[in-house]
Amino acid sequence: MNVPRAVHTATSLGDGRVLVAGGFTNPANAAQGAEIFHSMTGRFSTLPRMVTLRHSHTATLLPNGKVLIAGGYLAGTETTASSELFDPAKNTFAPTGPMVASRAGHVAVLLENGKVLIAGGIGPEWSFLSNAELYDPATGTFSATGGMAVQRESHVAVRLQDGRVLVAGGHRGRRADITLHASAEVYDAATGAFKRVGDMRTRRHKHDGVVLNDGRVLVTGGADERDSDGVYDTTELFDVKTETFIPGAPMKLPRYKHNGTATVLPNGVVLLAGGAAQAETYDPVRNVFAIVSGTPRMAGQFSASARLSGGHVLITGGYGYGTGPRASAWLYRP
Repeated sequence: MNVPRAVHTATSLGDGRVLVAGGFTNPANAAQGAEIFHSMTGRFSTLPRMVTLRHSHTATLLPNGKVLIAGGYLAGTETTASSELFDPAKNTFAPTGPMVASRAGHVAVLLENGKVLIAGGIGPEWSFLSNAELYDPATGTFSATGGMAVQRESHVAVRLQDGRVLVAGGHRGRRADITLHASAEVYDAATGAFKRVGDMRTRRHKHDGVVLNDGRVLVTGGADERDSDGVYDTTELFDVKTETFIPGAPMKLPRYKHNGTATVLPNGVVLLAGGAAQAETYDPVRNVFAIVSGTPRMAGQFSASARLSGGHVLITGGYGYGTGPRASAWLYRP
């Protein structure tokens, strides 16, 4: 990439390009804007300046092809309610919104009705949020919707095959006052409300989750209250029919700070390319993990991934192993 980044986003635009936006070069400063990866050339090109430089935000591809970029930190611990749209036809950014609440470290999921659910995160002055809101691309506005049962940050959210959204884990509070969650809940767009489902087997935050081709949800890694001293190699599977979690196979490597980097490949195998020094794959049929060859010393933490055509996956930036954010990028070919 042209700029080192961590806690950024990578969004496949569906035309062989990937939008890489925001992030930080150090925690006090948001990275300089955005760039585009061109799969035809394997190169990155710098885009015009974003409306707002930000990190720990979300980026969601909308049905109209634009990308909604929402919230995040501006600098240090200052959160923002601002949002903007990237237009891939013009390669430009324009304001939209703002959100109902200022937040960072939240989750965003595209619903079947074309709206975007945004939930949780951190608000001003380290306030942890349980509230949620919806973005309507037709009006360019956000509106409040039903809130979660608990305050969550560093949680995961995925859209299930039945259209509901599963939210699991995360934490509230910080340092000595941190509380981790094993709880999970689902959001139903038809009712605009969350409801509790079975708890995860393990309290975890800074983990990842992805929907498998058979409809189950694979939850991987994360950490306990000790953070880097308590990283998990454990996984679990959410069964949509019973709304419960069962233990999954252990990963080859403990990994955390990898939210959003799990990618389902065309053959149903899952690539885990974040949170550890090497990537690995998960085969849901055999219920086994395997290390991917040729991936030593990847920038494991807070990297961002995007799937391209043909099952190729772009992995960008991140940091770890005593280094700051990196400008490195990798291309996985199955």
